[in-house]
Amino acid sequence: MTGAASAGAVLQDAWARALRLWDRLAMYLPLVLMGALALGTYWLVRNTPIFSTPEVAAEATHELDYFMRRFTVKNFDDAGRLKSEIAGTEARHYPDTDTLEIDQARIRSISAQGKLTTSTANRALSNADGSEVQLMGNAVVVREASRDASGKETPRLEFRGEFLHAFLDEERVQSHKPVLLIRGSDQFTGDNFAYDNLERVADLKGRVKGYLVPRAAGKATAPPPAR
Repeated sequence: MTGAASAGAVLQDAWARALRLWDRLAMYLPLVLMGALALGTYWLVRNTPIFSTPEVAAEATHELDYFMRRFTVKNFDDAGRLKSEIAGTEARHYPDTDTLEIDQARIRSISAQGKLTTSTANRALSNADGSEVQLMGNAVVVREASRDASGKETPRLEFRGEFLHAFLDEERVQSHKPVLLIRGSDQFTGDNFAYDNLERVADLKGRVKGYLVPRAAGKATAPPPAR
């Protein structure tokens, strides 16, 4: 009987120790599970591919992004030759149209043949390279006299008006407002006009008048208004 009782006591003691161990494990089980969950989440985040949505480009608005004061901007062609020079008291750049709005504008443009055209106005609106300019207020465009390859002289041309739209690379000037055209000693006026230097054609419309100076006599004559 004594041996049987001793074996039972040992069994009960082992069972009691097992229960105490389980109680202790049960206390830490939530922490172990939370740690395993955190490690699994970290691994999943590190190994999951990211599918990013394409970024939508911000739409440009007509608001200036920079300005310049008492400035000069020069543009050069591919060969390094000066193509145009834009100067003024202040300029404001608008990114949506890539244009410069210039106060007291002074613009010099040199063609591939080396012919100089100067433009001035109280205010101007120019594209990025100065090849297209809208001149407003006391607008003046001057094409200096030149000679072509054959030696034929092209007289000095001057355009004056409150608004002039100059396409300098294409050698064109136009306006929907009255303009004065001075060619050498001759003068013409019209309510609106378009001039193409490459075609050597001036198209004046509205109340057109001309003042011609005979080359031989040098005496001015005023013909009747052109119709």
